[in-house]
Amino acid sequence: ETLVYSQERGFEKSSTFLGFSSEEIQILFVNMGEESETASVSAHRHLLQKIAKILNETRTSYATHNRKLKELATVRSKLSSSESDESSSIRQFSSAFFKTLTPLFVAAQRRTAAAERVVRFVAEFACLRSNSDGDSDCDEFLGEFLKFLVAGSVAANRNARFRACQIISEIILRLPDEVEVADELWDDVIDCMMLRVQDKAPVIRTFSVRSLSRFVNDPENSDILDLLLEVLPLEQNPEVRKTIVLSLPPSNATTQAIIDCTLDVNELVRKAAYSVLANKVPLQSLSIKLRTTILQRGLADRAVNVSKECLKLMKDQWLSNCCQGDPIEFLKYLDVEMYESVAESALEVLLSEGLIMPTDDKSIQKYILSADGEARDESSCSPPSIQLMEPEVALYWRIICRNLHKSAQAKGSDAATAMGAEAAVYAAEASDANDLLERILPATVSDYVALVKAHIEAGPNHHFASRQLLLLGIMLDFSDAMLHKTASSFVQELLHSPFEQELDEDGNSIVIGDGINLGGDRAWADAVSKLAKKVHAAPGEYEEIILVVVEELARPCRERTADFLQWMHMLSLTSLLLENGKSIHSLQGKAIDPEEILHALLLPGAKHTHLDVQRIAVKCLGLFGLSEKKPSEELVRQLRVAFCRSPPPISIMASKALVDLGMWHSPTEVDKAMGQDLSSQFDDESIDFVPIDLSNAEEDLNLKMLDLLYAGLESDDWRAYTENRENESVKATIGEGFAKLLLVGEK
Repeated sequence: ETLVYSQERGFEKSSTFLGFSSEEIQILFVNMGEESETASVSAHRHLLQKIAKILNETRTSYATHNRKLKELATVRSKLSSSESDESSSIRQFSSAFFKTLTPLFVAAQRRTAAAERVVRFVAEFACLRSNSDGDSDCDEFLGEFLKFLVAGSVAANRNARFRACQIISEIILRLPDEVEVADELWDDVIDCMMLRVQDKAPVIRTFSVRSLSRFVNDPENSDILDLLLEVLPLEQNPEVRKTIVLSLPPSNATTQAIIDCTLDVNELVRKAAYSVLANKVPLQSLSIKLRTTILQRGLADRAVNVSKECLKLMKDQWLSNCCQGDPIEFLKYLDVEMYESVAESALEVLLSEGLIMPTDDKSIQKYILSADGEARDESSCSPPSIQLMEPEVALYWRIICRNLHKSAQAKGSDAATAMGAEAAVYAAEASDANDLLERILPATVSDYVALVKAHIEAGPNHHFASRQLLLLGIMLDFSDAMLHKTASSFVQELLHSPFEQELDEDGNSIVIGDGINLGGDRAWADAVSKLAKKVHAAPGEYEEIILVVVEELARPCRERTADFLQWMHMLSLTSLLLENGKSIHSLQGKAIDPEEILHALLLPGAKHTHLDVQRIAVKCLGLFGLSEKKPSEELVRQLRVAFCRSPPPISIMASKALVDLGMWHSPTEVDKAMGQDLSSQFDDESIDFVPIDLSNAEEDLNLKMLDLLYAGLESDDWRAYTENRENESVKATIGEGFAKLLLVGEK
């Protein structure tokens, strides 16, 4: 008779074992390294029955395990005390234990709760240390058990490998540090588990990685970490990838691999990556680039569980532990000037979760002081003394004020649509938000203007803070005539501010910034435009005030007395108007009409000798063409010339303009603007394209727009220019343009 393990009945007596005869079972045991005992058959059978009974009772509940561990340890100790040779008694007990456990390895079983309880029990027993049993007996049994499991981990049977790796992983993770195991045996276990990391069964790979996780920090086993980093990007199973990520220690070699897993296709792996970053990787050990990458990906993740894990990382570890709950200190870890959008998103999430609560004792008014050093109020008449803000402080207050402003508007709208007590509640919440906003913002418009001017005059180091403060103006009220006059005068100053410049080694003037937008910065130009729209909110007033400044700056340009900086300043304002104005038709009858803008400013600017002037003029031509009902011939012709015969920075701008015109008006309308029949190789079914020489003036102007752009894609004329702005190239810009045309095209 043998003892057979089944899912339903546990261990029971049977004359056969999984269809094998008793003779075949004996051969099976011999092959697994078992030696027959010389003791009486009845005593051996009694020992088997005791062990089987204990194991069978552990299947029902984890609550029985502590009691059964003591019972099984007692069986082992009694057997040891009854034998004169302790080593022989341990081998006898081990043999009976392995024979009883063998069906769990060989039978094809599902991972049922009962079987998992047995696995956990035997792992706990292998790690058990008992004063009455003696540590030497425990160590010897553990060694014999590990040898048995190592043999099972290389078996041909999948279930045998699985159970062996599973139990090994449970033992390794539970084993106390003081337990002594022979180095040779540990080496065999580690080598075996490293081999199983590449097993064909995912569940075996998972338990192998779990087994190795305890040794991955050991400098003597650096090959384990190398193996895990090698298989991680190649692993196809998400559960195995997740286990590898959770096993990786924090180090320079693993940090990037963990962060790469935040882009994994499986949300469980992404969540595990953020969990590891929170629990193992200190904030200070990450570069600013990596910190912002983690937040940018995690807060915007499409899976709610992943975004919550990222929020937990940001809230519990970074904000609370590293920054003691101070949001401004937290922002200093993110470099808000370089990664403004990430910092803004992080603050928005913290505000939405109620983790940042603005209070009355802190406000922007604290930075606007009177002559005696105290905070000013509306009754103060003396000029204010301004305390400059750090970039993080300015961004923080802008987001706080914007959040309060939106909340007040939303609650006010809810109050208007609700009725009765509900409307009163919404109205009270809107009033509270408005009151708090008023206590935070500067007390008067004059104080606000003084605050912004002080930061602007402080120089480039406070440019970021100046822009944040500019955006606060959107939340102020300029309806009063005196307040409107003060704010309008300030807007005029901003519009009249020219590009900043510096001299190179040869004494030539070089523009600071992008050389396209007002102030040399797109974000700055947008902030000025938003403030101007808020101050001049009446219909047509925004366009009027900008056109007045454009007309003033255009006088020396028309008279050919302006230098290139004056041209660029005038064109940057024209670009601001074309981008943010309502329509080109609203400019009729103003200080300068659209036709005059095109023929007196934009076309001459595109033919200017200075390349920076040409570039911004070509951009304005593209914006002007989008405002027209149909693109004019002069405009399209100039864009084509600029595309074919200009250096890469100008050709890039011209190609963007042509693509935008083609998407807005359609390529056919752009071709019609030339007023003549144009040839096209795309009209034929042939896929052969004849190269076109873009330097030939007669040839390129006879081509349709798509042919011209495709010729630029094939041309080598721009390879001589190695200096590109922001890693842009003519061919990359054209390729992006064709992708857009294909996406919006009907064919």
